[in-house]
Amino acid sequence: MLRSESLFGKRETNSTNSPFSNAGSAVAQPSGSTVSNVQKPGQYPSSVSNTAPAGEETGSKLTVGPNIKVKGEIEDCDTLVVEGRVQATINCRVVQIAERGAFKGSAEIDLAEIRGEFDGDLTVRQKLVIYASGKVTGKIRYGKLVIEEGGQLSGDLQVGGQEQKELLQAAVKTA
Repeated sequence: MLRSESLFGKRETNSTNSPFSNAGSAVAQPSGSTVSNVQKPGQYPSSVSNTAPAGEETGSKLTVGPNIKVKGEIEDCDTLVVEGRVQATINCRVVQIAERGAFKGSAEIDLAEIRGEFDGDLTVRQKLVIYASGKVTGKIRYGKLVIEEGGQLSGDLQVGGQEQKELLQAAVKTA
């Protein structure tokens, strides 16, 4: 009868260098090791990160990667990350458009972070952030607006996200 030790040499069971040495248990890291690629929320290296903006919880998330094109209606999405091209109608909480990403269509969202291009009807109930490389055109409604130097915004602009609409409707009903 053949023994596996004779074919493959004696197996070390205490080796910490092998990624398989602790199979079935938690992965152990050497003491003093640190994770070097941790990013702060809202801080992106070359594309949109997987972390949610500050104060936002992650839920259902759709990422349209580079060189991907999507058309249609997007539903039940908490966060949409656009690194490719999207032509759609959406209603979600957060939209993040990367530098090379583009969105064309209609969007009703709570928070928008634009580094690429948006063209169409955009209603941002809370905060619209346009970074230096961002370009937003179309019919735009927003609660709060932040534009980094170099960011572009053009079209039919109106202050007033969902909160202002609700206050106005309440005032009209009581009058």
